[in-house]
Amino acid sequence: MPVAVEKQDMPANRRPQRSGGRETGYAGKSAIPPNGPLLQAMEGGGYRPLRGNDCERIHEGVLTLLETVGFANAIPSCIKVLTKAGATHGDDGRIRFPRALILDTIKRAARHFTLHGQDPRHDMVIQGKRVHYGTAGIAVHLVDLEKREYRESKLQDIYDAARIVDGLRNIHFFQRPMVARDIADPLDMDFNTLYACVMGTSKHVGTSFTVRENVKPALEMLYAIAGGEKNFRARPFVSNSNSFVVPPMKFAEDACGVLEACVEGGIPILLLSTGQSGTTAPAAMAGAVAQAVAEVLTGLVYVNALKPGHPAIFGAWPFMSDLRTNTMAGGSAEQAVVTAACAQMAQFYDLPGGSAAGMTDSKLPDIQSGYEKGITNVMAGLSGLNLVYESAGMHASLLGFCLESLIIDNDMLGHCLRCARGIEVTDEALSIDTIADVCLKGPGHYLDNEQTLKSAQAERFYPAFGDRSSPKEWNEKGRPDILARAIDEKKRILAERFPRHVPKLVDDRLRARFGNLIHLPRASMGG
Repeated sequence: MPVAVEKQDMPANRRPQRSGGRETGYAGKSAIPPNGPLLQAMEGGGYRPLRGNDCERIHEGVLTLLETVGFANAIPSCIKVLTKAGATHGDDGRIRFPRALILDTIKRAARHFTLHGQDPRHDMVIQGKRVHYGTAGIAVHLVDLEKREYRESKLQDIYDAARIVDGLRNIHFFQRPMVARDIADPLDMDFNTLYACVMGTSKHVGTSFTVRENVKPALEMLYAIAGGEKNFRARPFVSNSNSFVVPPMKFAEDACGVLEACVEGGIPILLLSTGQSGTTAPAAMAGAVAQAVAEVLTGLVYVNALKPGHPAIFGAWPFMSDLRTNTMAGGSAEQAVVTAACAQMAQFYDLPGGSAAGMTDSKLPDIQSGYEKGITNVMAGLSGLNLVYESAGMHASLLGFCLESLIIDNDMLGHCLRCARGIEVTDEALSIDTIADVCLKGPGHYLDNEQTLKSAQAERFYPAFGDRSSPKEWNEKGRPDILARAIDEKKRILAERFPRHVPKLVDDRLRARFGNLIHLPRASMGG
């Protein structure tokens, strides 16, 4: 049997050196990056829950649904643009789609595009099976971890979440995760939610709007931050999360107006279908996927009829239920599988795909939260899903959001990205010469081998908050608890990190232009 080597049994010059509780390198050698290699945009695709000709069967079922069932509740402008594109408006009021229209739309739809950050370092190329993790959601509560209780979420919480995410390397984009419950007016809420997001992070931002009219002032703000409309259209750093469909197979009237305004204004669209299996989508998982795909492809026709080639994300996003109670089961194994299946369908069409994972049913960052988030997020990554929404911070099946969980989940997502990366098999990595050298000429171990240091720098992920110390070391350090450490780190970030990617002069102009519409005081943004 192999003999485990305890760190305290290693020679002193071979033990990993520590700084601030993190392994940083080996004595006498160059430092190991504290969190390992940059893990953005790993290639997934190894996990495929749909097998054989399953994708083709779902595709054929989708075409049948769109030809025969179609969509209800289209607004007049939607009817006009879709019928002009080739859809039919029946006597029963439903819009139906010939399969030729669907296939032609898929063929000419935008793909392999970039979702931009305000800072180009955060640009995300959405293509193939490149995986990016981010936030999202409409949680109405913030989880107060110190008090172990829920309270209503506020605008300040959205800004605080954005500035925490701004410094977390494994969370690649920020979509608003909470509702500002301290703002009642829909226009005020939409505008201030977006303001808090784009001021809090230079990463790509996702947001939503209640009605069409609320898009115009938001665009004015975005154009001003970008330095002009032309600049924003060239590098749109905000996308619209658009629930244009009310499952099953009906248009959402207000959201359709928003979609039209966002396409006109140059904002990329996340076409979002969120039926819940057993309630607003079939209980059978294949049926839930088929309905979601049909609904999203309808949105794709809609967007391309408005503006051919406009950036749109295939957001098939069915939620799973616990069929004993018909309540959402966001942390379930079924959710992990169906999310991966939706990623496969996006890849079947070669369309940029986004869906949800990490939606634990647990109310706090505990063991249940850890295994549910880990399972659902790693399977999304292994499936090659381009954009994994709601992957960090979420609790209680999207009802609660926890700032400390962002910090813990950043570690977890680093592991998920490392899993998606897999193993690179090269002549050097096979290590034949290294093995021979160590066994025939060397000391009989690899501790001082140059390849060991190289691998430590290039192949390993090192968690910032996960504890890998020995029991003896852990005890000597006072038995640190990951939740207490996350609370301390949250407080440190919120006291120190006030992003300044939007110049104060620009913010001054926004505040002069919009006046009392901006609710977030400058004092709460670091002055």
